[in-house]
Parts: sequence; structure tokens; C-alpha cells
Amino acid sequence: MKTYFQRMGRSLMLPVATLPAAALLVGVGHWLPANWAAAQFLQSGGNAILTHLALLFAVGLGLGMAQDKDGSAALAGVVAFIVPTYVLAPAQVATLLGTTAGKVDPAFAAIPANVFIGISAGLVAATMYNRFHNVKLPMAISFFSGKRLVPIMAALVMLLLSLALLFIWPPIYQTLVAFGKFIVGLGAVGAGLYGFFNRLLIPTGLHQALNSVFWFNVAGINDIGNFWASKGVRGTTGMYMAGFFPVMMFGLPAGAFAIYRNALPERKKETASLMLAAGFASFFTGVTEPLEFSFMFVAWPLYVIHAVFTGLSLAFAAWMHWTAGFTFSGGLVDFILSLKVPIANQPLMLIVQGLVMAVIYYFGFDFAIKKFNLMTPGRELVVADDATTITVTAADDKYSLTAKKIYAAIGGAANIKVIDNCTTRLRLQLNDTSKIDQNALKASGAAGINILDKTNLQVIIGTEVQFVADALTQLQQVGTPVTLPARSDAPIPAVPAASLTAGVTETLYSVTAGRFMPIENVSDPTFAQKMLGDGFAIEPESGTIVAPVDAKVVSIFPTKHALGFKTATGLEILLHMGIDTVQLNGVPFDVTVTMDQEVHHGDVVAHVDLAAIKAAGKATTMMVILTNMDHVGYLKIAPLTEKVQLNAPLAQVTTK
Repeated sequence: MKTYFQRMGRSLMLPVATLPAAALLVGVGHWLPANWAAAQFLQSGGNAILTHLALLFAVGLGLGMAQDKDGSAALAGVVAFIVPTYVLAPAQVATLLGTTAGKVDPAFAAIPANVFIGISAGLVAATMYNRFHNVKLPMAISFFSGKRLVPIMAALVMLLLSLALLFIWPPIYQTLVAFGKFIVGLGAVGAGLYGFFNRLLIPTGLHQALNSVFWFNVAGINDIGNFWASKGVRGTTGMYMAGFFPVMMFGLPAGAFAIYRNALPERKKETASLMLAAGFASFFTGVTEPLEFSFMFVAWPLYVIHAVFTGLSLAFAAWMHWTAGFTFSGGLVDFILSLKVPIANQPLMLIVQGLVMAVIYYFGFDFAIKKFNLMTPGRELVVADDATTITVTAADDKYSLTAKKIYAAIGGAANIKVIDNCTTRLRLQLNDTSKIDQNALKASGAAGINILDKTNLQVIIGTEVQFVADALTQLQQVGTPVTLPARSDAPIPAVPAASLTAGVTETLYSVTAGRFMPIENVSDPTFAQKMLGDGFAIEPESGTIVAPVDAKVVSIFPTKHALGFKTATGLEILLHMGIDTVQLNGVPFDVTVTMDQEVHHGDVVAHVDLAAIKAAGKATTMMVILTNMDHVGYLKIAPLTEKVQLNAPLAQVTTK
């Protein structure tokens, strides 16, 4: 989950990078006389970007969270965004609910600018891309296969989400409005609570609903309108704006400096560039999104601290009755403009408060980053590519290359105690799993990783794990240094392509009698998450196990709990008998076939003592997995929920 949010944070950097330019356009426009056409022109250009922030997030997250950052994921982000913004527009909602536009809940009017909608759309688009961009549909509708299917699926998912929002969005919005009315009566404390929740709700976009209560005339407060019209009580009107100036002009820029100071030495230059631009935008115009979104997801505890500091600033300014106001945000431009408004009360004292907030922010951020090892910009480990971390020689094959990457990522021989493997994964005992570089480990080509505890690590490789384990063992025995030399010019040896016959359909059969189970429901996450490939599972009623397909036996694991088959068309199928049964050392298994033996579906390949497996505390689930899914063009698994008979047809597979 932590890694997922870090990816979100990095993905948001693309749309966030457009915000400083927008802020500068708006800020310069405010400096010019309001009646100048150039002022309106510049402000319009900046606001064109700022008012479409939700759409930019949908595109940025769709692109950044996609597996290979393909442009079709960005297109799907646009599609996913426009579906709810159109379906939930007041006019459409009126039609859906059989009423008039004037009677539609005002909550729906804010949907198009809602950041939460944009973030949701981007994540849905990326998820749909990662799941469907390689799907091959039947010939009749093959035009919609692969990447063309992604925006279609994104639209369907967002349509369902829109249906849910049609009913749950108004009460969410109304709850925020009621909450806002309540804290108005709390005076300075209420102003502090408002400031805290204003920042805390920004990731969801619901802060706009909260702002409308205090800044505009939703609940009769109208802090912005009354301030600029000099209406109300001096020292009170403007209390829901004043405390933002010390934060945006001084606190956040100081926090940005703390982030820069804590960046890794090799990343200080790029971090300085980002923080300088973001800090300047916050100080000059009050646009804080470039800075806040840089750490909002990758270091969320720091964002909570920022929300607390903002609340304290608003509470203190309200308690002291120091007031100023803004029309755009709490930056220098609006601060200077508000100095001449008659109802402003001791506004220059907000600068004094701002200097104090700068100290609080700097030392608060610095302490939290170091204490909790927060991955703020510039502190993430740089995952170097193969060219800078792996020495390639003419003797290397794909297995030794993978082993070298894994060896470096887990800390080398000094951190390795035991290297073992089962059918599909490396089972490593390390001195300390906290020392591994998870990003580099995932970049090694592993299908997944599973950190069990402080010393045990599993790296999911696939059915060729034995070759990787052997190469890794050789590296350990030699004691190869972790700091590997720089790139050599030796070419990476070519790996022979699998021999396949394209366009042939195979049938997979039940390997035993029992209850059918979708592979997603098995208790082992490696199989459930399809790290090794797609397939199906059966909870057996009998210990008689038969071949799932006409094929040759190409592997029999030493502990007899798994068999590998390869069909004449080149499909590779793994039969895995039980979960974690490698630890039983073959005792419950009697394999009746030999290597290179040709079998037909229904031929008995093993007898399994199910009672012995259960007595050992293991699951007896029988799993049939297609391990070379990259060669599968179409796969249809029968959606069964009832019991299946021995050798019953369960799946159709077509090769590419």
C-alpha cells in the first residue's frame, strides 16, 4: 500500500508541474490594474489551467500508474473523467431523478472541478489498462481487443461509480455543510478546526464544499464577500482567510526548504528545482498544490502535520483578531491588495506570525522527516537501470542476469543466510529483510515479492526459478561484491523464443473431482494475484490426479508436489498440488509419470494422500496455471461454482 501511494505521488508530479505556470499568470494578472485587458487575459490563461485541475489529475494518474505508461491509459483517464462530470451535471441529474434543474441538490454543481473525481478517474483508468490492455477478444469483436478495450472498461466502471455518487454524494456534501455551520459558533477554535479540515480534505476535493460554507453565502457567513465590501465586524470578518497568509507565504516555503535539506545528496539539485518553484508559487500567489501534492501521498504523515499547523495558524490569527482577505488565495499579491481594505485589522501582524510559522514548519518538517524516515521528494532511492548496476558478460543468460539483480537488491552475500526454492519462488532467509531494496527487487523481473518477517523473503519467479536459484547460489558462494561494476559493452545473449503454433485452441480439463474455485480465491496470494499466470483451482474430494491436457511432462519437482506440462502448440501448464506443500518433502505424493512422457488429458499422473496434507496443516487445493500467458491470445474459463467431475472440460485456450 505504501508503494502504491508513492507511485501515486510520483504520477501526480506531471500535472502538478503545470500549476506554477498557472499561478504566475494569475499572480502577474493581479499585479496589473484590474481594468487592463492584459490583466484579465493573463488571469484567464492561468485560471484555464487551475479550473481543470481535476482533469489534469485524471490524465496524469492514468498515465503514471499504468504499467508501461502508455498514452492509451491517459486517454482512458479523460474518458473516465468526462463520464461522471456529464452524467452528474445538474441537468442530467434532473432528468434521472425526474425533476427540474433548479431542484437538483447543489452538491452536483461542484462535480466538474472536484479533485476527488479526477483522482478516482485516473486510478480507474490505470487499473483498467493494467488489467485489459493485453486481452484478446473473439474474432467477431477483435477490433476492441487490447488497448482499445481500456477506455471502454474505464467508461463502464466510472458509469457504475457515477450511479453510486448519484445517491451518496449529496449526503456527503450536506454533512460537510452542516459541520461547517456548527464550527462557526466556536469562534477562534472553529477557525482552527476549519483550517485543519480545509487542508485535510484537499486530497478528496471536498474542501471546496467546506470553503463554500465559510467563504461564500451558503450559510450566511460570506467571509470573502463581506471582507471586500467592508461589511461586518472589524477583527472578525476575514477570520476564515487571515490565518492562511502566514502558512502560504512563510510556513510552506520553509517546509519546502526542510524537504530540500533532507534530500539525498545526489538528488538535491532536482529537489531544489521543484521546491523553489513550488515555494515561490505558494509565497507569491498562494497556490499551494505544487508543494502539497509533492508530499501528500508519498509522505502522508507530513501532510497531516501540515494540516495541524494550518489549523493552529487560523486559530491564532482569529484569536488575535488579525485579519486580511483574498480573492484568489493567501499569497503576497492578495495580501498587498487587502492592506487597503478598511475592515482589515492589523494585517501587518500576520507577517510577524508568518515568521514564527516559518520556524515551526521548518523544524517540524525536519524532525518528522528524519524521525519517521518519510519519503519526501528527493529521498526516494533511485532505481538504477540495468546498464548501471549489472555487469553483463558473454557468459550471462537471462537467469544469471535476473540473479545478479536480485543479489544486489537483497544486499549481497553479507545479508544472505539460506537460498532455497520451490516450484515457482525463491525462498530466502536473510539477516535482515529491512535492508532489501524493494524497488530494485521488483525491477529485477520478479513477478512479485512477499516479505514474511524480519528474516524470510519470497521472490516469485515462475517455473524457471531453479535456474535463477542456481545462479544466485553461485554469486553467494563466490562472495560477489554488492557494488557491481559499471556497464560493459558485452551484448546480452539472446534467449531462444518458445516454439508455438499460433491460433490453435486447446482445452484444459479438471485434474480431479471436487469443488471448482476461481484462481483469485485460493489462499496463496502468489496464485490468487496471477503472478505466475491465469488458471483455475479445485478443492479435491479424491486423491487421484490426472493430466489437465494432452502434453509432454517437462518437469517433475524433486518434492513431487508440482508437475510441468508443455503442449504440442507450445503452451506451458503448471499443476501445483496443494499450497506450501514443498515443505512436506514429497511424502504425500506418488507421481506415476516420468520426464518427457507423453500424456493425454485424463491420464493418471499422481496419487495424493489428502489426509496427510491436511494433517500437516496445509491446504489440498489443486491449481492449474498457464505459465506463459504472453503467448495466450484468448482464455475462457468456465464460470462454475458447483462440483466438477474428474476430467471435465473447464477452460478454452487459444495461442497467439
